[in-house]
Amino acid sequence: MESAAISFGLVTVPVRLYPAVRSSAGLSFHLLHEKDNSRLKQQYVCARDGEVVARSEMIKGYEYAKDRYVTLTDEELRALDEKATQGIEITEFVPADSVDPVYFERPYYLGPGKGGEKAYALLVKAMEEAGVYAVARRAARGKDYLVLLRPVERRMVMEQLYHSDEVRPLGEIPVDTPTVRENELKLAQQLIEQITSETFRPEQYEDEVRKRIEKVIARKVEGEDIVSAPEERPRAQVVDLMQALKASLAQGKGKPGRSEAARVGQRVQRTAARAARRPTAIAAAGGRKK
Repeated sequence: MESAAISFGLVTVPVRLYPAVRSSAGLSFHLLHEKDNSRLKQQYVCARDGEVVARSEMIKGYEYAKDRYVTLTDEELRALDEKATQGIEITEFVPADSVDPVYFERPYYLGPGKGGEKAYALLVKAMEEAGVYAVARRAARGKDYLVLLRPVERRMVMEQLYHSDEVRPLGEIPVDTPTVRENELKLAQQLIEQITSETFRPEQYEDEVRKRIEKVIARKVEGEDIVSAPEERPRAQVVDLMQALKASLAQGKGKPGRSEAARVGQRVQRTAARAARRPTAIAAAGGRKK
């Protein structure tokens, strides 16, 4: 847990930083020697003489030209960090919906520091009622961080942001603009409405891959032999967008629509099979021959 202080104008708000995510949530594997399952140790080897270098003999260097380095000691880096990690300086307030989430890199929770409870509560409430987020700068660990402060449930969340040169412009991504028919758009909107929820509930989503890996690990620990499951047969390619939309809508209507969904699905599969046998392709958007 780190201590810092938010500053804007002449106001200072002592805060404490708390990690917002658990890095231990994922599974991690060790590298072992195949013949005896012994742990492998990582070694650093000098590129010039091939000598294995101990960590006590390592220093940090920045390559400013080809094979030319300037070195910094741990003491020098720590001194820079000590001077740079105490402040979170707000530079501006922006509308809450004006920051693209693509800039979000890592979240932190900010709680009030000792003696800063009143100023913290005041800042959070003022930002909530104004509907704004705060853009701020924070220097830590030898880097200047751009951060975003946003009020959430009487508390503050700090989003560490990517700098603009770290985010690829969206315009670089090629995209076609085919004509969307009105009946296709209407069916797509109906499908969206059919599976729309009032709020996001992350607790209903679990890491299914992790659960399967944990089950396999538990079975192996018990000495059970693991037999690979047969691969699923690839599904037939859906080549008619309208039929796919209609089948999806029918599938979500419950029991009365299931038979119709099955009939539509069978028709789609037959169409796909015929298309696979013919050299002439069926257009994905309208089911017409090219």
